[in-house]
Formats: sequence, C-alpha cells, structure tokens
Amino acid sequence: MSVVQAVLLALVAGFAGLIAGGLIVPYVNTRTTQRRQAQSGLTMSQVLDLIVLASESGIAVVDKHRDVILFNPRAEELGVVRNRLIDERAWVAAKRVLATGAEAEADLSAKSPNSSRERIAVRCVARLLSREDTSFVVLFADDDSEQVRMEATRRDFVANVSHELKTPVGALSLLAEALLESADDPESVAHFGRRVLAESSRLGNMVNELIALSRLQGAEKLPDLDVVDVDEVVAEAVDRSRTTAEAADITVRTDHPSGLEVLGDKTLLVTALSNLVENALAYSPKGSQVSVSRSIRGGKVAMAVTDRGIGIAKEDQERVFERFFRVDKARSRATGGTGLGLAIAKHVAANHNGEITLWSKVGTGSTFTLRIPAYLEADPDDDIGSSRSNDRRDTAAHREVLPRGATTTNVEANR
Repeated sequence: MSVVQAVLLALVAGFAGLIAGGLIVPYVNTRTTQRRQAQSGLTMSQVLDLIVLASESGIAVVDKHRDVILFNPRAEELGVVRNRLIDERAWVAAKRVLATGAEAEADLSAKSPNSSRERIAVRCVARLLSREDTSFVVLFADDDSEQVRMEATRRDFVANVSHELKTPVGALSLLAEALLESADDPESVAHFGRRVLAESSRLGNMVNELIALSRLQGAEKLPDLDVVDVDEVVAEAVDRSRTTAEAADITVRTDHPSGLEVLGDKTLLVTALSNLVENALAYSPKGSQVSVSRSIRGGKVAMAVTDRGIGIAKEDQERVFERFFRVDKARSRATGGTGLGLAIAKHVAANHNGEITLWSKVGTGSTFTLRIPAYLEADPDDDIGSSRSNDRRDTAAHREVLPRGATTTNVEANR
C-alpha cells in the first residue's frame, strides 16, 4: 500500500468516527430520553402543569404591564381572573409587590353566585415570581369562607352565652335584694326564695348543657360503642319528661316495644331523645298529645317524636338546631328552656354516625326523627339466612309502628 492510500484510509476512518460521534451518539441519547419519558409517562413540565391545574388554590401570574401570563381554572372560580383580566383588587396588591418586593395581601370576597345573601371570602397573597426577574408577580387565592363562618359562629356563641347567662345572674341579684328587704315578711321570703331556686336551677342547667355541648363538639366519633336496647332508651327518655308532661297536662304515647338495638352510648342517646321529647312538650298546647315511635329502615333505627303543636315555619327549620335559637322566645323562657337541647341532640346523632331530620307544618305540628345505625346480629354460618332474618325483622318493626290506633299505648309522660 502506498503512502497516499494509507493517508486516505486514515482520513476515511476519521470521518467515520466524526459521523458516529455526531449522529449516532445523539440519536442514542435521544432514544434513551424518550424511553425514560415513556416509562415515567409524563415530562417534568407536564407534571408541573397538572399540579397547577389541580391546585385547590387559585394561581395566576401577571407581569408589570398587567398582562395575565398564566392562570388555572380555580383562579377564575375565585374571581382572581375574569375574561383573562386580573381583578382590580388583586392588581393593586401586585403593584405593591412590584414596587417594594414585599409580599402583599388582598381581600377578593364577593357575593356567592348561588345566593344573594351569602358571601364567598377569598384571601389573595401576591409575591414576586423570582428575585432574579422582578417583572412578574404570582398570586395565590384561597376560599376562606368556612374559616370566616366558624369565626363568626364563635363570636355569636360567646355573645349568646354572655346574654343568656346575664339573664339568670341579673335575676338572682334582684331577687337577693328583694329577700333582704323582705326579711320580716315570711310570705315574701318564701315567694322570692322559690324564684331564687328556679333561677339558680335554670343557671345550673344551662352551664351543664354548655359543658355537655362543648364535649360533644370536641369529640370524634365514639370509638367504644355498646349494644343499646332502643326500647330502654325510649322508656328512660319518656320517664325523664314525666313531671313536665303532667304539669302541662300533655299525654305522651309510645308504640309497642320493638326489640331493636343500636351501637352507641346509652346515656347520650337517652339525653338526645329526652331533649326531643322536652322540646315537643314545650311547644305543644295544654291537653294535647306527643307520640314517640321507633322503626328501622335502610339499616338505621329511627326514633321519632311527634307533637301537635304550633309547628315551625320553613324559614326557621334550618336554624332550629343552632345553639340558643328559639322559634318562640317568650314560650321558651316561660318553660325554662336553654335553647341548647336540639343542638345537643344533633351532636349526639353526629357522634353516633347518625342524623336528625325534621318535618313540620305551621299549625299542624312537628316530627323530629333521630336516626342511628342499627345493630343486627349476623349468623357467620348462614349469611343468606341471616339476611332474610334481618329483612323479616325490618318488616315486623315497620308493621308495629304504623299509625294504627290499636298499636299505641298511653304512657305516663315524662313532662
């Protein structure tokens, strides 16, 4: 081989190496990258885009010219961006950030589109997108409606408690003065003494119910539940109200024992049901009747308390379970009610994975129904037979509580 040929071969080999390095290696690297992306499914850019889109917070990026560079659907829902234009209040906060570099906040609260009375509380925080490039501001918006509602509820609760406690405390002070001035009059002393006892009892009941309500609100679902006989709960609840019922000349009727059982705390369940009975008695006319029935439907035991009282207007029905809310304040005060009974019953139901429902019509009466998950024993050796047994029990229970005159028994009431 001549020298020229050797040189040519060397040049060809060199070019081949360059071609391999310049074409084959990048191709292999590209294929490797594509294979990795195919294995992961998403690129990093796609992952970030999905995070922004799925965020519960509204996110928007705006530049110094007020142009919206990026925003997610949540930002539109919360009103940060409308028709690709940033809200004026948010832009004021963004301008402060652009001018000072410091974080700024804006209140974007507005009326709810679903209600002319409710408001959506939206808090917006604006920050520089990057310290290196101060031309862009990122805005984060969150719906704080629930927090604002809870804070308002706390304020109302404190105000209501202060007001409700002030009444008996003020009455005790006045009655004590009257007692001192009537020291030489035995009849006046006895009269004012009874009033003092009544007001102190009312004050004690209110404090006890506030403590009970506080414990129930702070508690989670009851972890250790016992099998509770529903018939015993009904009997004890009615018995608690016996004195009140007799004083008001109201008859409390119950249906026949059902043999139903639930998982729960017997003391709390009796308290909840007796509160419903006491409420029915408080709003029933003299000489009327209150009925307590029990049934099972959809896997839940229903204990219903029905009165033939004044009824509850539709606009008040959603509020009757609020603390201290009274449909008829004058009647409630006359009967010594604290305004906490239904709120306690509602929380007892919630802690038992149950619920309370209300049906009412003005001038006709009301029915409050406490529903608690039923306890039904299952036969591990015969699931089908057990299911059929439970179905028969369900049907029998319904048959017993249907409103047929012969199925109710007059019970000495718990008034």
